[in-house]
Amino acid sequence: MQKTWPRIFGLLFLAASADVQAQFNYTTNADGITATITRYTGTGGAVTVPAITNGLTVTVIGQSAFGNESGVTSVAIPDGVTSIGNYAFHTCGLTNVTIPGSVTSIGDNAFYICPRLTSVTIPAGVASIGNYAFSDCEQLASVTIPGTVTNMATYAFSSCPKLNSVIISNGVPAIGNYAFNQCTRLASLIIPDSVTNIDAFAFAGSGLSNLLIPKSVASIGADALTGCSKLTNVTMPSGLTEIADCVFLGCPSLISVTIPAGVTNLGDGVFQGCTKLASLYFKGNAPSFGVDVFFGGDSPSPPTAYYLPGADGWSSLFDVIPAVLWNPVIQTTDGSYGVRNNQFGFNITGTSNIPIAVEACTDLANPVWTPLQSLTLTNGSWYFSEPVQANSATRYYRIGSP
Repeated sequence: MQKTWPRIFGLLFLAASADVQAQFNYTTNADGITATITRYTGTGGAVTVPAITNGLTVTVIGQSAFGNESGVTSVAIPDGVTSIGNYAFHTCGLTNVTIPGSVTSIGDNAFYICPRLTSVTIPAGVASIGNYAFSDCEQLASVTIPGTVTNMATYAFSSCPKLNSVIISNGVPAIGNYAFNQCTRLASLIIPDSVTNIDAFAFAGSGLSNLLIPKSVASIGADALTGCSKLTNVTMPSGLTEIADCVFLGCPSLISVTIPAGVTNLGDGVFQGCTKLASLYFKGNAPSFGVDVFFGGDSPSPPTAYYLPGADGWSSLFDVIPAVLWNPVIQTTDGSYGVRNNQFGFNITGTSNIPIAVEACTDLANPVWTPLQSLTLTNGSWYFSEPVQANSATRYYRIGSP
């Protein structure tokens, strides 16, 4: 009797395998030893794609293989699959999906309109994310993109209204056109130093409030941040040479912008609709500019352009806004400089009514600058003072823009 158990177990195992394989249609690939899953025919729920079907290694989830399968809640894709085809899971009922490290490409519309998908970790090894790959996934809240991705195509994660956590790993060279367009809950993200291009409409209509663009970025595409209604602060890289058309169009929360010294041109409509914009600080020569840089439709109170001593091309107007020399200086030789009544202070002089901020640090080798006071040089002068810092042997001060 005991000798029959291995045979019975073997029959059960083969029956189970045959049942799993029966849920899938497939085609044999050109190499004759691998297969493409062309259609899931099961009843839904949690699905495991077989690693081998009829002796063939499964390497491709084919076009529309799970398309419109609203009853499928999860899919485990086996290691060995290298490609997820166009529309593979389009409008599928997935809440989660396991993508193995063997996958190198995710096709166009692969997970387009998966209304229950909440998170995606794209494994290292994926080089290409297709057009609309994860677009319109209304529950998608988090995405991890590995550094192996060299092609993030148009609309890759667009219109995902609950997306609030995006990790872009170092190695990704560009953020594609419309990549995070209309991701209204995306308040912040870290762009790695590997990124050299932020393409057109990349973050348009997103929920970004602060954005640090790394020094590696040489190009910001047209409308990249248009319609970011919560954007209050953006730091642009020193190597930037042009701010393209409409980059900040319709950003009503933006108050102040610093323009890097290398920027030689501002495109059309760059700051249209920035109704709270008060100050533009230019680090270099006056750039050329396009049409309606600041105004279009309603005309808000104009911002002021501030430029540095020695910069060329400036006059009292920049396009249609006032331009003012920004030249504050800490006076160290007059009688105001030094300690009085246990207060250390100094006069700051410069163009009347320019805005400034005073900061301090204790270590120039590893400086951490602490904001002390933001003020306006009323009548071109201001006396700054603070209590003597008893626990600080050395203290350094600097003036910057607010």
